[in-house]
Amino acid sequence: MSYQKFPSMIIKEMLSTRDPKVIKDGKQPGYRHAGVLLPLLLEGGSCKVLLTKRTDRVEHHKGQISFPGGAVDKGDASIEETVLRETYEEIGLSREHIEILGRIDDVLTMASNYVVHPLVGWVTHLNDLVINRAEVERVVKAPLSLFHRANSENKRYSVEYEGVIYETPAYENGKDLIWGATAKMMENFMEITGDKLCLPPMQK
Repeated sequence: MSYQKFPSMIIKEMLSTRDPKVIKDGKQPGYRHAGVLLPLLLEGGSCKVLLTKRTDRVEHHKGQISFPGGAVDKGDASIEETVLRETYEEIGLSREHIEILGRIDDVLTMASNYVVHPLVGWVTHLNDLVINRAEVERVVKAPLSLFHRANSENKRYSVEYEGVIYETPAYENGKDLIWGATAKMMENFMEITGDKLCLPPMQK
């Protein structure tokens, strides 16, 4: 399925006019580095965010709603290489169908020791995804308008996860709760772009 062009160039320009906050080696001793993709696509006339629900068999973030991505391998030449490799390994989305638009701010995970480097990507073609069932339970699509400040109202939740309570931004997408580092990254992306994208209000 091919998608008509969403104003990806507008997003790319907005991301290119700012320097993302980067967490470098040494600032967080004991933390590993990871890269994730914030994938956007156009479906049914509206822009959506592609996420995954992780299985209970993965080492970190069991059962959470997350972006495709993972830890940086020694053989990866760049964060972009990590992101494209991990995205393909997890959901079978090929790199030739992803246009990288830019970076947003690095973030620390709440329930594990990772520095996450997020890249924003535009999905130009959504082929039949091949899901790695060991890591991904299912693919989740959330309307981008869900994360608009006028709709989210800066909601904060107390989320209990593995016996620990986290105070976190969060968004409800049907039965799924998007929280933690994923919610922080979406909050950052919307701070940069949201008010300029003319997103419609959510239907009640």
